[in-house]
Amino acid sequence: MFNPEEIKKDFPIFSASENEGIIYFDNAATTQRPLCVIDAISDFYKKNNANPLRGLYGLSVRATDAYENARQRFADFINAESSQEIIFTRNTSESINLIAYTYGMSQCKEGDEIVISCMEHHSNILPWQMVCKATGAKLVWLECDEEGVISREEYQSKIGEKTKILSIAHVSNVFGITNPVKEMAAYAHEKGNGGKGACVVVDGAQSLPHLKVDVRDINADFYAVSGHKVLGPMGIGALYAKLSFLNQMEPFLRGGEMIEYVTRESATYAELPHKFEAGTVNAADAVGFAAALDYVSKLGFDEIKAHDDELAGLLYEGMSQYPYVHIIGNKDARRHSGIITFTIDGVHPHDIASILDTEKIAVRAGHHCAQPLMQKLNVGSTARASLYIYNSRKEVETFVEKISHVREWMGIKD
Repeated sequence: MFNPEEIKKDFPIFSASENEGIIYFDNAATTQRPLCVIDAISDFYKKNNANPLRGLYGLSVRATDAYENARQRFADFINAESSQEIIFTRNTSESINLIAYTYGMSQCKEGDEIVISCMEHHSNILPWQMVCKATGAKLVWLECDEEGVISREEYQSKIGEKTKILSIAHVSNVFGITNPVKEMAAYAHEKGNGGKGACVVVDGAQSLPHLKVDVRDINADFYAVSGHKVLGPMGIGALYAKLSFLNQMEPFLRGGEMIEYVTRESATYAELPHKFEAGTVNAADAVGFAAALDYVSKLGFDEIKAHDDELAGLLYEGMSQYPYVHIIGNKDARRHSGIITFTIDGVHPHDIASILDTEKIAVRAGHHCAQPLMQKLNVGSTARASLYIYNSRKEVETFVEKISHVREWMGIKD
């Protein structure tokens, strides 16, 4: 088991005077960045800054190499077959929109069904609502039980011959539960689209920081992630896609760099993956993303999971002793991926977050971009504490102790 206090020394934000004593429990929204990531970005601009892919001079070649090495690093990280299957985007939201606009709009028609779950982030709902509205396809919802579990019976009853696309979160940003995406993908590939196989999209934003992802083992057709969820920079994400899909898709954005040849009448697009990366690319942040992946790899996912489970168990147990605290989701803390979403009787989640902020504890409050799930749970909003590698037992104990005073500080007498 690694030492979170030692790990924290790698993260400059925790040593800044403005953040002295902060307990950062909002990692599902964004993680902090280790110095190696910050240095990788800085070094790119100091030593290799040029427009990649366009110049024949040495500096541009180095910039290109750094960018393409980052692509290969991500491909290796998720066990993609080829770096050609990796498209750099801004984030998971952009990646799913890319799929929806290019594959969804061209392949779906009236009578088709797009299957998503009730626990999806809005970024995995709104693009599919758009596709359905434009094409006449129908949106079908997978329901979960109160512990966040989508049963085999549920997904097998909803995924069928009319299913053209299944788009599912690998890990829920509210429940923290890991969905059985490998089994769902196998069933969708067997039964979907009239027996020809449905397309399977996996939202990996919350899984990449916590789980060892193997896209070939899952057999996802698309897998979308955000760099900032896994210690990387904001504004860089990646989309894995099988070449068989990318080859049949039109570009999402058009302009510089994604072309091979342009005439007044038409254009020939560049080879994959550049066909989907129009304009000047975000090379420095791609390099920073690769550095973040290296950092996580050195820690090891077995160790990360053990740490997640230990702290989530302590947090779950500590909060459960208070009858006015209600934890959303599974009763097994090991199924939360370090995410504990909760309410407190008589206290609005925004007030919970504001009160904890006065104690230098950072948590998220709101609907977590999952309003259909909030509606299903019959809550307007919740508070969410989400843990990661630099959080410690001591921080969890402090959090649990402070939670016990929230109602008192609101003037509520038990």
